[in-house]
Amino acid sequence: MTPEPAAILPSRDEPATIAAVTAAVDTALNDPRAVIIHTDSSDHPTTSDHFTATPTRARKISLTNVPRGKGAQILKALAHLPDTDGPVLIADTDTRNPDPDVYRELLVHGERGFAIADYPRYWDEANLTSHLARPLIAAATGHDVPQPLAGDLALSARAIRAVRTAVNTMDAQLHPAVNGYGIDAFLLLTAAPTGRLTSVTVQAPKTHAASFPHLPQIYDQAVPVLLALTAYWPHRLAPAASAPPYRPAHRTLDPGRRAAMLATLHALAPADPRYDACPWPVAVADAWHSVRNGTAPHEAAHGLWPHYVHRVRTWLTAATPPNERAAQLAAAHTRLFGVLTAHSTRSRIS
Repeated sequence: MTPEPAAILPSRDEPATIAAVTAAVDTALNDPRAVIIHTDSSDHPTTSDHFTATPTRARKISLTNVPRGKGAQILKALAHLPDTDGPVLIADTDTRNPDPDVYRELLVHGERGFAIADYPRYWDEANLTSHLARPLIAAATGHDVPQPLAGDLALSARAIRAVRTAVNTMDAQLHPAVNGYGIDAFLLLTAAPTGRLTSVTVQAPKTHAASFPHLPQIYDQAVPVLLALTAYWPHRLAPAASAPPYRPAHRTLDPGRRAAMLATLHALAPADPRYDACPWPVAVADAWHSVRNGTAPHEAAHGLWPHYVHRVRTWLTAATPPNERAAQLAAAHTRLFGVLTAHSTRSRIS
């Protein structure tokens, strides 16, 4: 008999999308022995009510009043997983175009290790992924994952065991970050050594709630985890590779929305000429090396923050033709490997 699969759906105030995601996940599982665990930290019961009311073949477990934080929700669900050798799917519940075929393929590949969705992102989105997370993970670990912070993924039973062990043994300073948006990087980098790592290509951009309004919180929780786990990666750096393909999807950015985004960035970290003196991605390499030399990951992330904001601001204001954006991202990706490995130590960024 085939192993029983399972799914985890973390949510907070997603009443408009939870039912469709639940139905799509159930279709992908296609197994009455399966279980779907919904962990909800919503302000109102509507989201959990819609989950409970959605007909499924799989058994459902509804966990409510879970502490806020995506990581806290996922880790809470892990404690309620049945004892099975089947793969575990984790799916974003704010997705407006959930695709059972994508979930099904993630489950198939997840049986052998770790599988994660690779969908194109609009050029003005996914800034943390495109400018920092993807190139840093690739340069430091040799795993070039196009969407390393994607919320749609699947893990093998072996990977789940590794995650549970890592949670119990990690540095206490990382716990708050892993309980939040740092969970995505934590799951990927913990599962990567346990089996095959597969990116499942999706052709259409994912439609979901915008992440830009939560940029500081996402950065504060994801980047310390990225720096900590890549700086102490147990294997040698991979050799430099040719420029990898990036797939930024084009759309016209409304001038009013662009102005609002730039005003937000200015309030977070005003423009300063000194950031041009430390061009991206040199600042990333400096932060990474500082962690290797003993700086706390949160402190290094704090020092990198204004450089990152400047990078996003520059990216949004540059008059780059749409057909050249992918090449620019690929060039920065390749350059990071060079500056990361050029010297064994680098000076700490200020």
